[in-house]
Amino acid sequence: MIEARHLRVLRAVASTGSFSAAGRELGCTQPAVSQQMKALESSVGTPLLVRTGREMRLTQAGEALVRHAAGIIAGLTAAEEEVAAIAGLRAGRVRLVSFPSGSSTLVPTALAALRAAHPGTRVFLEEAEPPNSVELLREGDCDVALAFRYEGAAGAEEWDDLVVRPLLTDRLVALVPEGHRLARTEGSLAIGELARESWIAGCPRCRGQLVEVCEGAGFSPRIDFATDDYPAVVGLVGAGLGVAVLPQLAVESVRPRGVRTVALEPAVRREIVALTLPDLAQVPAVAATLDELARAGARQSAAR
Repeated sequence: MIEARHLRVLRAVASTGSFSAAGRELGCTQPAVSQQMKALESSVGTPLLVRTGREMRLTQAGEALVRHAAGIIAGLTAAEEEVAAIAGLRAGRVRLVSFPSGSSTLVPTALAALRAAHPGTRVFLEEAEPPNSVELLREGDCDVALAFRYEGAAGAEEWDDLVVRPLLTDRLVALVPEGHRLARTEGSLAIGELARESWIAGCPRCRGQLVEVCEGAGFSPRIDFATDDYPAVVGLVGAGLGVAVLPQLAVESVRPRGVRTVALEPAVRREIVALTLPDLAQVPAVAATLDELARAGARQSAAR
């Protein structure tokens, strides 16, 4: 019979490439890892690993077992968490992954409300952009992932295998210096009016969306500065060094000084959601986290 602890060890060996590295990751000794792998191979009746020099390589059977391990472990974790909550042993533990502008806007409000309602629930926060955050969820390395996708974007990621909780719709806005000729624009601004400007690009994912939108308007943006840091983008625009386009949520996550935001036409929106696995959605602590994130999204939308 396959045991969950053996699957966790197998995943660690597969990701690190050796027994000793897996032992360091799991907090146990190299002989302990070796013994558990022998026990697992005995259970399944076939070799799972082949030693190649100083590293380990998965056999075909090992690759198949690793592929199924994330879902198996997620299901077991869901069962453990739900049973523990029902029995009153503990309120729960949630591993949350969010993109940066979500971490500074939606997440604090949601987690403060969650702690007030369920003080025993522990939430561990890490940051990652989609699609990496979604991959962490599918691999069983987090319980909830905040993610986004742009409306109508080519190659938009599919989430059919996940539970999708909509939080809010976020619109791209233009940032121009306060003294810019278009800073006092009433209503919306056609992005083509910025064709001759110097541009400051945001994160690579947003930059790709920017280029696509600009090309749709008949021009390619001249990017003079590139940074993944939203406050730096705002600071560069405020210093009069160029213009930028950022999601509204990203602008709300900083204190924009010396800049003006202007709505863009055609409107470009991204859908912001919280994702989890179907089994994990039944865990009380995860369900409560999703509820609070949805409330935070509703409050953010109402405040605009």
